[in-house]
Amino acid sequence: MAFVNKKYSIETPMPAFLFLMRKLGVSQGEAQKIVATGRLFVEGAKCLHSGETIAGNVEVKIFEPQPRGIAPMFTTPDFALFDKPSGTLVHPTTYRTPYSLLDDIRHNFGKDANAIHRIDMETSGLLLVSRNKQAEKRLKTMFEDRNVKKSYLAWVKGRVEKPFSVDESLMQNNDFSTIKLKMLVHPEGKRALTHFEPIEYDPLLHATLIKATPHTGRQHQIRVHLFHVKHPILGDPIYGVPTDIAIKYLDKKLTNEERCFYMGADRMLLHAQSLDFFDNGANYRIESRIDFEKEKIKIVPPEKRAF
Repeated sequence: MAFVNKKYSIETPMPAFLFLMRKLGVSQGEAQKIVATGRLFVEGAKCLHSGETIAGNVEVKIFEPQPRGIAPMFTTPDFALFDKPSGTLVHPTTYRTPYSLLDDIRHNFGKDANAIHRIDMETSGLLLVSRNKQAEKRLKTMFEDRNVKKSYLAWVKGRVEKPFSVDESLMQNNDFSTIKLKMLVHPEGKRALTHFEPIEYDPLLHATLIKATPHTGRQHQIRVHLFHVKHPILGDPIYGVPTDIAIKYLDKKLTNEERCFYMGADRMLLHAQSLDFFDNGANYRIESRIDFEKEKIKIVPPEKRAF
């Protein structure tokens, strides 16, 4: 379990934030965050204010890495890159999340290390990680300013014969009668531009391996754009499948057999392949070491899937 409960006894009353700073070695801001997120208990009751004077029996819920041996593929003094396996969360979603890549990130580089950008749980490939707070701020700004070039690989439904671009704005679907998390192509959304290039077509699987280069960074951008042009990513559990099936997946009630039939694979076949950026006087172009092309072994033949 990544989050564990630590018990202490305070004999001399002191402000909650000061106790946390001294005992856990955190900054005042981090101490205040622990209190604000309900992770400090005094005599069994949740502490509500970081300035509150506390004493007696205290319990703190803290993140304690439980690594699984995933090592970085490349490191510098300021950052590292991990080749994330499909099916691995980057951050814990709740205090009960048994494992996320953050366990191995913090195990390797300490409590100030953090992921710089997001990758969906089922997407495999490159994840950039900062090793200190100064680097985290700089690298996150680099992403926000779109100074990082990214490329992805995906196995998609059907035959793609030539390069193409999709320039379609995206917005979040707020229709509660369908899936809340789903993004939609909509003229009132934020502009999203992705370039696609076919690499290989497998006629037996009726599937194409493509390279995707996003020029903007919208949520689910590649997935929605491919669904929009009727080449959904094989294994995508949200886009390109009936709404009731997607909801069943989100509710964790979909069997593996049903997933393969409706989605064409038992994982979403999307992979973060490369990152290209400039940092601290050096140019970096880093490629994933995972042989994603071989993931086509997971694709269900057309006659055994719904599409």
